[in-house]
Order: sequence, then structure tokens, then C-alpha cells
Amino acid sequence: MNAFRKQLIPGALVLVAALGALPACAQQKAAASGSGQVLAVVDGKPITEADIRAKNADQFKALDREYQQNVHQLLENSLDQAVQDRLLDAEAAARKVSKDQLLAEIKPAAVTDADVDAFYEQNKAQIPRPKDQVAAQIKSYLEQQGQQKSRGEYFKTLEAKYKVDYKLEPIRVDVAATGPAKGPANAPVTIVEFSDFQCPFCSRLTPTLKAVEEKYGSKIRLVFRQYPLPFHQNAEKAAEASLCALDQGKFWELHDAMFGNQQELGVDQLKAKAASLGMNADKFNKCLDSGEKAASIQADIKAGSAAGVSGTPAMFINGRFINGAVPLDNITTVIDDELRRAGSKTASK
Repeated sequence: MNAFRKQLIPGALVLVAALGALPACAQQKAAASGSGQVLAVVDGKPITEADIRAKNADQFKALDREYQQNVHQLLENSLDQAVQDRLLDAEAAARKVSKDQLLAEIKPAAVTDADVDAFYEQNKAQIPRPKDQVAAQIKSYLEQQGQQKSRGEYFKTLEAKYKVDYKLEPIRVDVAATGPAKGPANAPVTIVEFSDFQCPFCSRLTPTLKAVEEKYGSKIRLVFRQYPLPFHQNAEKAAEASLCALDQGKFWELHDAMFGNQQELGVDQLKAKAASLGMNADKFNKCLDSGEKAASIQADIKAGSAAGVSGTPAMFINGRFINGAVPLDNITTVIDDELRRAGSKTASK
């Protein structure tokens, strides 16, 4: 089983919440064949399909992208099942046992009360109920996760034994890696993050990304793009402040300071943070007060929305979309797969 495919949306987040496209050529053909079709006539003037598609281009593009993603996900899941079935056939034949007997051998470790306690403590900020009310649900979830993990590890051993080579490419979104960045421009993996300085989930992702930097070093490049959400009243000015800080070479310092204390993102507080970080106060204050960075913020929002971003944080790892403040393992699994793919391409040249 190709494990990275299953890691993009963590089940833990789903549990916590409970407790608290056509191929491109086909798209073009479909649009072209119907572009001149008259859909209505008003006062003798026709309204064509092309008129409707042009006026609602963003919505049609979003629908096409969602369709492509759903088709690709179904293809991945079906491929995983086909590979597993073939691996079980091979192993059952080699050992002269049934496939059911093989599956019965997969036994995860028992979930203890300590495991339940640890999960609750780690996620209690998002679980607005006492532990005794949710302990049974947590235990059931952890048992399911343990079974999935054991099954995944079992099939990994079979993949190595019978030499499985996946050829299906992951679906990717073309996102420009423009903005404040860390890491070499020629790094094999580029992470483009769309974020909001007032978003608590973005704050939780920050230490995770720092762990990614520490783990991979020069193998990754991290690019920050702005996506302040309209219901966060200080997010827009905080985004502008970060770009004003960029002009003085202090983007990441202010980035860390703002995520470190999201309760102090008012304009006066941002100016105080900038001064405390050694920036030229007059230059920074003029930049922030003028709103000169607002157009850049809107350009990032437009680019993010066009790529499918609808909330924060959102990441594209070499174009592979990951939504939300996911655990470190979800990110490293994709990075490791991208590095493997990059290595394979280099070796084949």
C-alpha cells in the first residue's frame, strides 16, 4: 500500500471535530464543443454557453479541479486495493495458506488507558467535553488507527518482498513559489504555505514546519504566501506588516513574533514588535500606515483561491495539496515520497 496517499487528512482531526475533474484535453474539447451553443435568447440576443462559462470562469475551474481530484483519489484507492489483492495472492501461494489467514495474523498492540489519556491531553483544547465522556470513542478510534497502521506496515513488507513499483503520479496544482522564502532555490522539495497570522491553526503548524526544516535542511525550500481570512480583523494588517518587515530583511523574525502571540496584532502592537526586532521604526510605520502592501496581499489571496485554497493553513508540497494543521508525519510522508521520486528521476538520467 502506498502509505503517503492515506496521510493527507488525519483521522485524529476528524475525531476531534466529531467530539467537539475531467482530464485537461477532455475539458478543452467539452468546452469547445458547447461554446457556441445558445442557451437562451433575450430581446433577440443570444446567450451562449461560452458567455456563461466566461462570466463564471472561477466557479467552473473550481468544479473541474474538484472533479479531477475526486477521480484521481478513486484511482489511487482502487490501485491500492488491486496491489494489495495481488500481494496477498502471491504471499498466500508462497506460504500455502488462505488470504484470510494472512490477514488474521495482523494484530496491532492493545490500546491502554495510558494511550487514551495521552491522546486526550494532546487534543483536549479541541475536545470540549470531559475525558470520561469521550474515553470510549477515543479508544475505538485508536484501535482503528492501530489496525490501519499494522496493516500498512504489513503490506510494506510485502511490497518490498515482491518489488512493487508504483507508476501513478500524484495530482499536482501549479502554484507559484513567490514570496518570503527559506532554503535553496534549487531544493528538490518546495513547500508553498498559504497562511493567516491570526489563525490559531496556522500557529499550531509553525513548530511543525520548523521540525521539517530541521529534519531536511537544504532539501526543502519553504515559501510563505498570504491568505488573511476576512473574519480575522487583524489578519490583513498583520500580513501587510510581515511584508513591511520583509523590506528590512526581518520577515521571519516578525513572522515568529506574531505567531508567538496572536493576541497582540493591533497596528500599534505590530509597530512595537517591529521596533523591538531592531527595524527602522519610521520606515516600518510609514509602510504599514500607507497600505502599500495591500495589493500584494490580494494577489496572494487570488492565487491561493485559484489553486483551491479556501481556509488556512494550506500547503502545496511540490504542488501536492495538504489542508489544515496536520501532524508532522503527514508532511514528512509526502516529502519522503517526493525525494524518492526525485532520486529515481536522477538515477534514470
